[in-house]
Amino acid sequence: MGLGTYIVRRVLLMIPTILGVIILIFMITQLIPPGQRAVLYVASEKGFQKNREELIKEFGLDKPWYIQMGNWLSQVFQGNLGWSEYWHQPVLQGILQRFPYSIELALVAAPPIILLGIYLGVISAVHKDKLPDHLSRVFAIVGWSLPTFWLGIILIAIFYGNFGLFGVGMLSSETMKVFESASWNRVTGMILVDSLINGRLDIFVDRLAHLVLPVTTLTIVYIAILVRLMRSSMLEVLNKTFVVAARAKGLDLKTVINKHARRNALIPVITVSGLIVAGLMNGVVITETVFDLQGLGRFGAEAAINRDIPAVLGFSLVAALLYVTANLVVDVLYAYLDPRIRLG
Repeated sequence: MGLGTYIVRRVLLMIPTILGVIILIFMITQLIPPGQRAVLYVASEKGFQKNREELIKEFGLDKPWYIQMGNWLSQVFQGNLGWSEYWHQPVLQGILQRFPYSIELALVAAPPIILLGIYLGVISAVHKDKLPDHLSRVFAIVGWSLPTFWLGIILIAIFYGNFGLFGVGMLSSETMKVFESASWNRVTGMILVDSLINGRLDIFVDRLAHLVLPVTTLTIVYIAILVRLMRSSMLEVLNKTFVVAARAKGLDLKTVINKHARRNALIPVITVSGLIVAGLMNGVVITETVFDLQGLGRFGAEAAINRDIPAVLGFSLVAALLYVTANLVVDVLYAYLDPRIRLG
């Protein structure tokens, strides 16, 4: 089976999974009284202010569950995820407004997490039980043990509190005025990209500075699991027959690692990396809260705290779709790295 055929097959298999997720979320909503569930169908503040009994009749919430599900799916496919009372806007609008900030954070944080995790894991495995191995293992254990909120606060206190370096929030107060002005051309929603489109290199640099501390926090915490996983996977591959045979033929260690061992050791690491990237795109609640980043994670957390049911369910739906998509990407990468998987 070719790679293209395999991708089409996996995409088709993803469709029932997505429908299953949507149906599961709908079934969970059935635990909510009809009066509260009615706000899931409301698309504006005017509709939210209607009498609840009127909304129940309008959206058929007094009818059998399969009719209710059909009505709800119709609303979802039209982009109506309900009205957020806390955020005073349609849920979909709130998600689309904040999603680019989480994507931007993920795009900046993912490369150092994955690349450093793989590199340190390989170094640790190659120098097993030597100083580089001990140092990387200690770093991994300490990093994984540190609470994200504590590490974030410490970094803020050291760099921003003592030296005024980097910063907290989306942008500095001066550049934020430009960003919120009518003259700002919002194209992608990601500040780094839009600042280049608007020709504002100063805002680009300011945004990067405000991302340094949250990205550092995420890298230290998330890199730990990749280092340990890559180390164990690499050690397993280095003991396999084909690697031993390559060494016996006279190939140097660097060639064996780069051309043979590392590629095979990457397969389990890809799974975790895909979930990490999906988690970053879905919003990292604690990091976004500590550093005052208005991403998707903060949106969902504040909605939950304020019992904003439509916003919480909308956030849950987006999170599920992100993880399903991440699994698809992981499957494709699997098939690319190991063609034997396409035959399964």
